[in-house]
Amino acid sequence: MASSRDGPLPNTDVARLLREIGDLLELDQANPFRIRAYRNAARVIDGLTEPIAVVDANPETLLEELPGIGEDLAHTIRQLAATGGVALLTRLRRRISPDELELLQIRGLGPKRIRALKSGLGVRSVADLRRALEEETVRTVPGLGARSEAKLRAELSARPTGPPRMLRATAAHYASLLADHLRAVDGVRQVEVAGSFRRGRETVGDLDLLVSATTPAKVIRAFTEAQGVRELLQQGDTGASVRLDAGLQVDLRVVPAESFGAALYYFTGSKAHNIAIRRLGQERGLKINEYGVFRGSRRIGGRTEREVAKAVGLPWIPPELREDHGEIEAARAGTLPGLVSIEDLRGDLQMHTTSSDGRDDLETMVRAAATKGYAYVAITDHSPAVRVTRGLDAAGFRTQGAAIDRLNAKRGRMRVLKSVEVDILADGSLDLDDRSLARFDIVTASIHSAFELPADRQTRRIVRALKHPAVQVLAHPTGRLIGERGSMNANWDQVFRAAAEQGVWLEVNGQPSRLDLDDAASRRAVSLGVTLTIGSDAHSAAELDGIRWGVDQARRGWVSKASVANTWPLATLLRRRRRS
Repeated sequence: MASSRDGPLPNTDVARLLREIGDLLELDQANPFRIRAYRNAARVIDGLTEPIAVVDANPETLLEELPGIGEDLAHTIRQLAATGGVALLTRLRRRISPDELELLQIRGLGPKRIRALKSGLGVRSVADLRRALEEETVRTVPGLGARSEAKLRAELSARPTGPPRMLRATAAHYASLLADHLRAVDGVRQVEVAGSFRRGRETVGDLDLLVSATTPAKVIRAFTEAQGVRELLQQGDTGASVRLDAGLQVDLRVVPAESFGAALYYFTGSKAHNIAIRRLGQERGLKINEYGVFRGSRRIGGRTEREVAKAVGLPWIPPELREDHGEIEAARAGTLPGLVSIEDLRGDLQMHTTSSDGRDDLETMVRAAATKGYAYVAITDHSPAVRVTRGLDAAGFRTQGAAIDRLNAKRGRMRVLKSVEVDILADGSLDLDDRSLARFDIVTASIHSAFELPADRQTRRIVRALKHPAVQVLAHPTGRLIGERGSMNANWDQVFRAAAEQGVWLEVNGQPSRLDLDDAASRRAVSLGVTLTIGSDAHSAAELDGIRWGVDQARRGWVSKASVANTWPLATLLRRRRRS
């Protein structure tokens, strides 16, 4: 098996290693400015739209010229991209234990608290922390107390205990690289990524690659020798399993063309959906498996997925719906929804600039959005309440509004809407005065604090904000961060009914760590009469493409084009706004 360093490291892997250096430096009590420099560099590299080597080859875009990256950091980035490591990372990995790094990932635990827990209670791992929480001794550590103990207990109870899962958007990078690599192999006819990834699940435990080819041995060899492969787990005549440098397991299966559709259906899943399909086949005297559709020993279908569905009397069911959540009954009744698609979107109603916590300025964001063919975009920089976002005050928004007017006068085709992501305070009031809010084309409200309020207070808080006549969109409504923070406790049916009654649109946020509303909440909200929006929540021009993840989440929630406000023409969008 070839070394994983057969070519330059992808940008996402370089960014991951830069973040790891930042985390390890923090645990090592390094200079805060140095820690911040590595984390900033990770964000910059993540935001590049071309490989590091391509960017660095242009004299106008040398790494040293990128924001916050000087000569030393540029050298580190080049070395990481070329070799996958640097001496600093090796030294830090030897000095800091993996258990300590895992502790750092827990919300509410920073390096100071980790050191206090270690010296006071001997806590050196997540398992040690769980025991200390059970014994209620965390509260005795200076700087923590009973309230911090309760929060840590809640955080740990919300953490997944099974095998680690990767955000789908992160896994997509590796899936794309491997799929493109295999498509270039002689004899390959089709390559598809199956499994939970194809169904649009927000996280994946592994990747399933399905290939139709005339030369399975060549495909398997190319797969096991691909860049980024760290370990060969299993290999046979028709497939192989490997583990990547990033820790992700990838399984390959090579099948003949006449079985490709059946195999794709089978390996896409879900298990419950597949069982239901096989049962329908049995009722018709058919056997359905990954090799095809059979009547007795005769294959009667399986070259395409549509042949599988047709054999059991069903139309093709989109992969995102294959969870045995009523899709088979809907298909039988002819009531499957026409799911929203990325092509349906006419605009993006959530993005940020350097005026708050974005990494690209207004003109750069607007120029990048225009290349997507949008009819309109909304600039939603933050209000002042959340200090870490450096939000704008009323005067700042007036200045930005004037800049937007100038852009609209120049651009013509795409309308830039004046907007805001205004914070909902703990009592449900908003972080800007009514006179300022009245100046915006669209007002988006959101919560960034007091997530721990009891359900009744949280519900009252959100509903009060929804009733404010200026509010048009509730962004990332439940406040969850995948793998880090669960949804806020609230009576969500009451919230959805209030939104429907008030004509407030709820967002499906495309940030890979949010995807909020989730699929189940999106489906429930629409059933109660709510109109949704799908937004990228982009903080750089490169992140505008992230709106696709929001679309996939909405599709999993059975959401149709008609239920998404930003599929409407601009005139319709503006006409259907609430009037303050």
